Amino acid sequence: MKRALVSISCLILAVSTMAQQTKAPGKNAEHGLPPLIDRELFFGNPEIAGAQISPNGKYISFLKPWKDTRNVYVKGVDEPFSAARLLTTETKRPIPGYFWTRDSKYILYVKDHDGDENFNIYAVDPAAKPATGIDAPPSRDLTGLKGVRVAIYDLPKNRPDVAFIGLNDRDKAWHDLYKLSISTGEKSLVRKNTERITGWNFDLAGNLRLADRSAENGDTQILRVDSDKFTQIYSCTVFESCGVIRFQKDGKRAYMETNKGADLASLALLDPETGTTEIVETDPLKKVDFGGAMFSEATDQLVGTSYDDDQWVRRYFKDKSFEADYNWLKSKLPGMEVASASRTLDEQVALVVAYSDTEPGETYLFDRKTHKLVSQFKLREKLPREDLAGMRVVHYRSSDGLDIPAYLTLPKGVPPQHLPVLMIPHGGPWGRDNWGYNGLAQFFANRGYAVLMPNFRASTGYGRKFLDAGNLEWGRKMQDDVTWGVKYLVSEGIADAKRVGILGGSYGGYATLAGVTFTPDVYGAAVDIVGPSNLITLLESIPPYWESVRKVFYERMGDPNTPAGRALLVERSPLTQADKIRTPLLVAQGANDPRVNRREAEQIVVALRDRGFPVEYLLAPDEGHGFARPVNNMALYMAAEKFLAQHLGGRYQEGGTPEATQRLAEISVDPRTVVVAKKVDAGAVGLPKPAVDLSPGTYKYKALIAAGAQQIPLTIATTIQEESGAWTAVDTMEGPMGQALDTTTIDKGTLVVRKRKVQQGPMTMNLDFTDKKASGTMSMNGNEKPISADLGGPLFGDAAGGMQAIACLPLAEGYTTNFRNFDVQKGKEKVMALKVVGVESVTVPAGTFDSYKVELSSVDGGDDKQTIWIAKDSRKPVKLSALMPSMGGATMTMELIQ
Repeated sequence: MKRALVSISCLILAVSTMAQQTKAPGKNAEHGLPPLIDRELFFGNPEIAGAQISPNGKYISFLKPWKDTRNVYVKGVDEPFSAARLLTTETKRPIPGYFWTRDSKYILYVKDHDGDENFNIYAVDPAAKPATGIDAPPSRDLTGLKGVRVAIYDLPKNRPDVAFIGLNDRDKAWHDLYKLSISTGEKSLVRKNTERITGWNFDLAGNLRLADRSAENGDTQILRVDSDKFTQIYSCTVFESCGVIRFQKDGKRAYMETNKGADLASLALLDPETGTTEIVETDPLKKVDFGGAMFSEATDQLVGTSYDDDQWVRRYFKDKSFEADYNWLKSKLPGMEVASASRTLDEQVALVVAYSDTEPGETYLFDRKTHKLVSQFKLREKLPREDLAGMRVVHYRSSDGLDIPAYLTLPKGVPPQHLPVLMIPHGGPWGRDNWGYNGLAQFFANRGYAVLMPNFRASTGYGRKFLDAGNLEWGRKMQDDVTWGVKYLVSEGIADAKRVGILGGSYGGYATLAGVTFTPDVYGAAVDIVGPSNLITLLESIPPYWESVRKVFYERMGDPNTPAGRALLVERSPLTQADKIRTPLLVAQGANDPRVNRREAEQIVVALRDRGFPVEYLLAPDEGHGFARPVNNMALYMAAEKFLAQHLGGRYQEGGTPEATQRLAEISVDPRTVVVAKKVDAGAVGLPKPAVDLSPGTYKYKALIAAGAQQIPLTIATTIQEESGAWTAVDTMEGPMGQALDTTTIDKGTLVVRKRKVQQGPMTMNLDFTDKKASGTMSMNGNEKPISADLGGPLFGDAAGGMQAIACLPLAEGYTTNFRNFDVQKGKEKVMALKVVGVESVTVPAGTFDSYKVELSSVDGGDDKQTIWIAKDSRKPVKLSALMPSMGGATMTMELIQ
């Protein structure tokens, strides 16, 4: 059940934190519990993690903290870890993922900006030496695009310098296919995506053979790619799943996963010429969906299949040598699950990981020829394994009798009777929890809680019937599955019914809010992490690159475009029944979350505040869907741990490092200060009427862009003159990277923006705004791409001359208006809200001015915010302060020189 659902599974709450000394148990702590374990050992930066062996077997790469941020290191395979060399120098957010090129020449990694999920690809040479005085060799941004999410489709084995990638710079909803040269960064267009293509599939020779398409009705179609057309050869409905995994060595057929016409997903072979399929294997025990296929990189043959059962992963080998190796490893590592982390191309050496419910992971170097097994490192080595609690599989019946599998972690050292309980529903919701080490479960079990993690209906892996049982059941039977888990623990005598809490992220955050709304008597405390409170606004704000699965949301949640669907979504939104909440609530949100907009958090915070109900709110300005920065996570769990202890009686660790304590103070928001931007109908936004027209002149400013410790000085001159019966405004920016010109054509009187041209280095952009459309081209190094977007109306106060146009409005204290801009990076209109918040005396190099303080913000609740000070008498813009989300949260200030 992967293709459509994996892409929208939401949050993995495996996070990093910082802490300091532990405190004695709280007054209600049970005797017999192990010592309180420092929260840093659970959530802080691991000493070493994510190791991979290079395809040529010469190097081992891994993640390790550098300046408190996880970065990539590399060492020779026989060198000690202490001899490793630093390859990346990120100081703000940890590297989220990396991998080797097939020829071992480069390590590729991805990163976004403050959690906005617009990932770009970077390359670094593991053999390169850093320049004198520099900590690491240079990394190259291979895609170099802002506001664009890069997808990686294939790295052909026979062309190791090539990567096939997708870019949604032309259309935010769909990725065009490009061939990328890793060594040079050169990109060439392979296929323009105008067919709702969601994935591209190559054979082992690197030939484009198949594509996945999302039909308008939500069906998935598999297409054969011919030179001049697409031919549909297979399809499955919106309630089914099908997708290509890998071609066979001879290229004649492709392995695929499908549950078309069946309950359980199977491994099958698909013939691209005829569309016929052959089932290779379905779960021999007929319990769970097909889990995964393992292929030999040396022979390209299928060597094994796997199935994620309640506890152990069941494996079925097709290759006797791989089976013998696996059995030998299991004999040497008893009681552990064993998995391959990475292998050399000749498959003679591998890194393997062994883990269990009380072992986060031991990594070994395994020589298949000699059967030599050498320990490399333990994940979170300082974590006391002897004090961790076992995770057991339990099953219970829900409200309609459906069997619900779940994972129960009981605190160690105390009888499992009348304990405080923490329910942790997973995110997605189309995902699942698995047996094994879980940092959240262990953390709270150490604090004395019984932790239950249910795989409620709609969880994946248990077949279509179980998945489809969650259709249209958000906040209904899906919520019953969580509630009946509480009932189960109470009936077993494990839970103290008066001390039950709930914590979750993403859909788990929704389940948290739904729990305290629809079953207010069940929970004594709740922690919502990036959870939606209003299902209507959630669906209205899903990222454009999720367009392919919009129909899936509508069919499984409710269609907001139908009366019945909209009524269901309103009814099941915690916000619409927030008056029922009487459970203490802590809400945590990332300001840049592209999936669950911060509006979702702030709506529920304001609703509770306005009825006088206490609520705590954490807002991290540099995070997205879940927290990635260790200091933010430590602040979050420092607050959550104490909050739950206060209301449920578990024990907690007092305080944290000065950095974490300071960060908690910085991201803690007084609910009294929260203002939710009102939803504005973009189609109803008109054109503000200027009080005066522009006038010719030149305005010169000194400017500064600040991003952390880095500061970039600039000079900016805006020149306005009359040309051909219209105004032409030119912004000339001079800085360390050279000169940039931004030119707009503006109608006289109305100050409507008609044309825009940007020239900066090798990039040129030309835009025309007519007939409620934005059209034009962007050229980069000679590669020209079209730009096309619908607008709801004319643009005002945008680009060059924008501040001067705003100064022409009838400004006065309390004056407000809305108008359109065009967001070039997102390729769509952006409605701005303007408000004059007061009058201030402002001193800049040009003098001291009594000025209107004008605040601008995007009405969608984003972080596109500016403050402009405009002189009352001359209407000159004398100062600007702006947040720049596209530059990772950098700030820009401008002050008038003359």
